[in-house]
Amino acid sequence: MRFTSEQRLDDGVLEREFTLDGIPGILWTPASASPSAPVPLILLGHPGGLERMYPRLLDRARQSVADGFAAATVELPGSGDRPRSTATEEARADMRRAMAAGEPVGPEIVDRLVLPLVEQAVPEWRAALDALLALPGIGGPVGYSGGVIAIGTRLALVEPRIAAAVLFAGSFVPAVTLEEARRVTVPLHVLLQWDDEGNDRQASLDLFDAFGSAEKTLNANLGGHTGVPRFAGEAAAQFFGRHLR
Repeated sequence: MRFTSEQRLDDGVLEREFTLDGIPGILWTPASASPSAPVPLILLGHPGGLERMYPRLLDRARQSVADGFAAATVELPGSGDRPRSTATEEARADMRRAMAAGEPVGPEIVDRLVLPLVEQAVPEWRAALDALLALPGIGGPVGYSGGVIAIGTRLALVEPRIAAAVLFAGSFVPAVTLEEARRVTVPLHVLLQWDDEGNDRQASLDLFDAFGSAEKTLNANLGGHTGVPRFAGEAAAQFFGRHLR
């Protein structure tokens, strides 16, 4: 991991940009973080494009740091300046054609669009976690917060260092993700926007039902994809406060 920039934000949050094996990322830490008092870590998932997503990621990171956590994110495959996959771009074009025609996005398109992303992104997240936990002032336990929900589901299943997850519904759900959800056992808090544009609400409900966690909460609110109410975010913060201390 190589840090490429550092700035102290007006609320005392230390923001550092980094690259790891050519993948860009951002780390936010509280001023109190030190080797003698390491803080838990929250990984901030997102649908791709760090520059585009930065304002929302920063809001979430500030909340995490205010609650006593470090927060970090990495750029997804095929986003930002990372190389595009021809197969993924073809699947995305097929998805857009189906949606423009008012047709359902079929499972074959969903698999071509989402599964290659999961297969590449999850090992990258795990490598980032290795590097982040090796830094002074950052320790476990670890939480994952955000989308793409298929990535969050796979991480919650295969990464034993993740103790709890807040998952954002609102992205496509491959059939294999439903099967993986049955083996997820960490505590979950799932956010669902009831009127999410282009999202198959029933698929999100089916996925929530499939999760094998003994503790799982569905927080569903009226509104579109970007209209998550502030109180829903506060409930997610309280969830991590219970499970990452």
